[in-house]
Amino acid sequence: MVSSAAAFAGITFDPNTMGGKPCIRGLRVTVGLVLGMLASGSSREEILSAYPYLEAQDIDNCLAYAAWRVEERELPLATL
Repeated sequence: MVSSAAAFAGITFDPNTMGGKPCIRGLRVTVGLVLGMLASGSSREEILSAYPYLEAQDIDNCLAYAAWRVEERELPLATL
């Protein structure tokens, strides 16, 4: 498995950009936006046409990040 730093090099988090949501290369385009477009039937070509400053690798990074996130498990903090 690829380390998260290498796999998600194009995914950035900045509390001053889009409220800290995961974004693509510091742009104001969120991972959620791209995933939502894919889920609603938009093709890669349509996404790249709508956002010409994105690259095909950005879409791949969004999918890899989403796959990684859904595999995470959140456990409750132990109480003292």
